[in-house]
Amino acid sequence: MNTTADHFSAATMQRFEHELNKYPADQKQSAVMACLSILQQENGFVTAEQEKALAVVLDMPVMAVHEVFTFYNMYNQQPVGRYKINVCTNLPCQLRGGQQALEHLCKKLKIESGETTADGMFTLQPGECMGACADAPVLLVNDRSMCSFMSHDKLDQLIDGLHAVEVKP
Repeated sequence: MNTTADHFSAATMQRFEHELNKYPADQKQSAVMACLSILQQENGFVTAEQEKALAVVLDMPVMAVHEVFTFYNMYNQQPVGRYKINVCTNLPCQLRGGQQALEHLCKKLKIESGETTADGMFTLQPGECMGACADAPVLLVNDRSMCSFMSHDKLDQLIDGLHAVEVKP
């Protein structure tokens, strides 16, 4: 097996150490989400090899890292578009148009849920509860910006606006 040094740069290890120092030495695994976020920030997604190497750093089973990694929508298992859009499709959002919003975006972007547009601009995914049921339908752009009350017109404006940002000289 390769050493952790083969997988992570000194700068990455330094960032990991910063997170690890927040917890008692015998509870290193508590930093798993922060460390996965670091890998995501640096690479755009997390590979299976990185999961295994992170498990060594955190002294925890690989499956435990994988369970955290696959539970949350914010971690990417493969490259995603410049704009990753997660549409809440949990039941409260479903009852207020969440599935229709996802389907509208699929049609507008000419992709299926879970796919990335050919130009690499957009990845569209269903998402679980985002904690804004009263604002449904809701979506997250790049795991950071929540958009609420997303009618079809507002969805079109969002996509058109993001396209416009990219074509500015």
